[in-house]
Amino acid sequence: MPPLPSADGFAAGARDVLPLAFGTAVYGLAFGLLAAQAGFSPLQIGVMGVVVYAGSSQIIAVQQAGAGAGIAASVFAGLALNLRLLLITASIHDVYARQPWWKAALGAHLTADENWALLLAARARGRPVGWGYLVGGGALQMATWCGATVLGVVFAAAMPEPRALGMDFAFTAAFLAIAVSLWRGRSDLLPWAVSAAVVFGGVRLLGAPPHWMLAVGGVLGAAVAGLRRDG
Repeated sequence: MPPLPSADGFAAGARDVLPLAFGTAVYGLAFGLLAAQAGFSPLQIGVMGVVVYAGSSQIIAVQQAGAGAGIAASVFAGLALNLRLLLITASIHDVYARQPWWKAALGAHLTADENWALLLAARARGRPVGWGYLVGGGALQMATWCGATVLGVVFAAAMPEPRALGMDFAFTAAFLAIAVSLWRGRSDLLPWAVSAAVVFGGVRLLGAPPHWMLAVGGVLGAAVAGLRRDG
């Protein structure tokens, strides 16, 4: 069966990811609220969303920046946390094969957990989906995420004291929501345990800076996941 034309695939991807986009909007709003507390403007958060487009990386980078970790540590922690995206894109390398460089780059940039999982599920059911489907889902997810985060920053600016309403917990809640959505079952137990042990041991036992241990834990956890996949 021939692949779906790009236009049809794009619409199908956007339609299928729509239910997941509502959840994205919820924790996007929470992230925007706390980004505002860290001193970010709506424009800065909007640009970050388009350029980075990785919710967990953005959250940890903003949290680290707000804690005074510095730009280098914040960026490194965000990158380390999303090393899994290298494995995700590698698992669907055929989607990018034989595409012009700009289409391959756009597809890779818009690849996230949600549209990647939907692509694999659609293929498992025998649907001939590919680049258009992936990009359609990713584009809607990005638009939802960026819109919600910017709205959260704007909303926070209109609030006299977000902490008085308990909004300081929204950051933790948003991060936990993303973490739960990333859990794929028992195969994730070892990488997650390694990351947690490294962070806990480094901070509690060695007294290392938390922001650097988060980055190291993310790198080592991703390395364990990669070795398990290769094995």
